[in-house]
Amino acid sequence: MEMDSGPRWAAGPFFYLYASRRKPNCGTILLMDILTRSGAVTAWIVDRAKAEGFDLCGVVRAEKFPELAHTSEWLKRGYAGEMKYLSDPRRSDPQSVLDGIRSVIVCALNYNTARPYSTIAAADAESGEPRGWISRYAWGQDYHEVLREKLESLVTAMRGQYQRPFEARVYADTGPLQERILAKHAGLGWIGKNTLLLNQGLGSFFFLGVILTTLELAPTLAAGEALPPDLCGTCRRCIDECPTEALVEPYVMDARRCISYLTIELRGSIPEELREPMGWQVFGCDICQDVCPWNRRAPVTEAAQFQARVFAADNGRQARTVDSPGSEQTQEQSFFLPALEWLAGMSEKEFRQFFRGSPVKRTKWRGLVRNVCIALGNSPLRRNTPGHERIRALLERLSASAEPLISESAQWALSRIE
Repeated sequence: MEMDSGPRWAAGPFFYLYASRRKPNCGTILLMDILTRSGAVTAWIVDRAKAEGFDLCGVVRAEKFPELAHTSEWLKRGYAGEMKYLSDPRRSDPQSVLDGIRSVIVCALNYNTARPYSTIAAADAESGEPRGWISRYAWGQDYHEVLREKLESLVTAMRGQYQRPFEARVYADTGPLQERILAKHAGLGWIGKNTLLLNQGLGSFFFLGVILTTLELAPTLAAGEALPPDLCGTCRRCIDECPTEALVEPYVMDARRCISYLTIELRGSIPEELREPMGWQVFGCDICQDVCPWNRRAPVTEAAQFQARVFAADNGRQARTVDSPGSEQTQEQSFFLPALEWLAGMSEKEFRQFFRGSPVKRTKWRGLVRNVCIALGNSPLRRNTPGHERIRALLERLSASAEPLISESAQWALSRIE
């Protein structure tokens, strides 16, 4: 509202800003702080987050929630394996991550696409050339980059609305935080028996990103308001269907047995007793999500960043995206049901080319080839089946690799397909 004389005031859910040339007085600053703690500001943030493309958003105070106290016992059991970063003491107290932190904004981004789940696709892939499974979240662009861009855009919008200085730090699954617990207390869902956050409408195929801030914002859940109920009930499908028995009890995972850990975080050889149960998984695993009833009708996204990459291959090696200008429609390769022979035959240079800007690069070339060898050893490929001699020759070449991790895994695969 603008008056004929006197100061101007910009009215909105985020502030009443004294817009004259004079500095804001104490009363104005106090009014700003009161309004920031109002539910209207939190509602504005939630709406703005959805305008940025997020599917869910909630706000929670930066507190030391009871679930965080269980971390030390989980670590003592050795369940973290080689993931030493999970021992960072800051993960048990959000207050230790950012000086002056008051609130955490938690955002969820759906990455589920219309492709079949791994439990369905596995049956369809039994015939034909051996294929592998790359976890659904890793089919497209690196989600860290997508999340970070959206979170930073949200912070920029907040700074445009709230002109008093405040600190904000963005983490796109990269910080010393337990985002699932913060999301639970922000009202976004409950932690399921598979240890993932579940949302009644969205399922579990979503990424979580957070903004830590010194702003004291009204929590999404008011004081005394109940947390989202645990709707897992008596269901045990995630526990019973895990091929490596990584879910040692409801809500507790031994990461050392999890296929995602084995194919991504573990840098050495995969324990022999876990190789056969790994099946065709070459990067990550979706089984505990694919069998979850809450994902039966989970919505899908059309976001291009999360669609499976598809390549047109020249002689199976040089590749480019199928829809690139001037490309010929030759044999396709995809991150959805990739041909194991294609992956196993990649050089380190080709690995960097194909997986540039992809989450798969985390496992590194030698890790991926190790995983592919295990998957080939688990494939139905046997003597006198199509492609056997060609893949056998490829494995023999890999068994002579200077990389012990690759050579040992290739030798194991050879022993299985002979």
